[in-house]
Amino acid sequence: MGQTITEKIFSEHVGHDVFAGEIIRSNIDMVIGNDITTPISIKAFEDGGFEKLANPDGFSIVLDHFIPAKDIASANQARISRDFAMKHDLKHFFDEKDMGIEHALLPEKGLVVPGDVIIGADSHTCTHGALGAFSTGMGSTDISFGMITGGNWFKVPEAIKVVFSGKPGKYITGKDLILEVIRILGVDGALYKTLEFTGDSIPFLTMDDRFSLCNMAIEAGAKNGIIAYDEITKEFLDTRPSLRSEPKIFYSDEDAAYCQVLEIDVAALEPVIAYPFLPSNGHSVSTAVNDNIKVDQVFIGSCTNGRLSDFKTACEILEGKKVARHVRLILTPGTQKILRDATKAGYIDALVDAGAVVSNPTCGACLGGYMGILGDNEVCISTTNRNFVGRMGSRSSKIYLSNTAVAAASAISGYITDPSSL
Repeated sequence: MGQTITEKIFSEHVGHDVFAGEIIRSNIDMVIGNDITTPISIKAFEDGGFEKLANPDGFSIVLDHFIPAKDIASANQARISRDFAMKHDLKHFFDEKDMGIEHALLPEKGLVVPGDVIIGADSHTCTHGALGAFSTGMGSTDISFGMITGGNWFKVPEAIKVVFSGKPGKYITGKDLILEVIRILGVDGALYKTLEFTGDSIPFLTMDDRFSLCNMAIEAGAKNGIIAYDEITKEFLDTRPSLRSEPKIFYSDEDAAYCQVLEIDVAALEPVIAYPFLPSNGHSVSTAVNDNIKVDQVFIGSCTNGRLSDFKTACEILEGKKVARHVRLILTPGTQKILRDATKAGYIDALVDAGAVVSNPTCGACLGGYMGILGDNEVCISTTNRNFVGRMGSRSSKIYLSNTAVAAASAISGYITDPSSL
């Protein structure tokens, strides 16, 4: 019987063939924590009387949600992680000195590689499946168990095979593909399953597109999203200054078992807009334009769409134009390197000239943390991954999710806009 990529990764880690439904204990290659979740893991670790990490070089802490600290509580929260990192002389600890959003920063640093088993106390840890790794979110006490033992327990997930066909149109990105998947499946249609993304559209997707695609697998309830290693993956890895380990490359067998096959014609797809209050509430950009939706704020950033290509796209649309008078445009790079590269390329000057404000790398506005909170009844179009009630501020505010091109075009007109109309 054939195996999926995910089954093969787990099989390699446990030393024998495993299949969907089995309960296994697997070693973990990288455990990821952040400034919100890590203090809980540290408390469990220290309350248990443990003094040494099982695999210190396989543990990363990235301070990204409230950094620089927005208040006393967040400052104290970050200090717990800093003190722990200093005490254990952590090699992979990142704060203001080399900051970034964890799911953008760790691939940039070469700390996640194909064939890894990765866990993080953040639901969007599934982002790293774009590199052909098994990567999933877990709770803080599960992270503590990984810190203590170097492994954890898993139920091997069943897989849904998503087959994308056709060449994407000019303004169709990985964000549109995953919003379409979530629209079809719903927010729990892939509950505890693998979303394995395949098809002849995949070679047209940049690495940034793939990160966006896998990032939002959790929004369909999936345990992980994954894309097989190919030339695009290789090119990305070859540009890393170093890799934590040698990639282990796996491909699904032709006779691998899938619980569902979903086929999507990408060539026929319009940009997808997720209306409030669920990522599954997807509509075409044409519908959104007809609905004449006025926006108060545009946010471009997050672990979903805060990469260099997003700044390039925003710049191409906004350069020489102005943000509508009643609109606030906030851009947040995923890492310091992305910010520097965008500056060198001239994107930052052009975007600021257009009326944007550019923040430091942070999760910030995405989770309603700070630097972009929405007030009562305000409307935002955002490149983030969630649009739940109160997600970015007031419970009466509304969030529409879109790709970067739609968001940038909307900043100019002040209404949700099809970028192809500009």
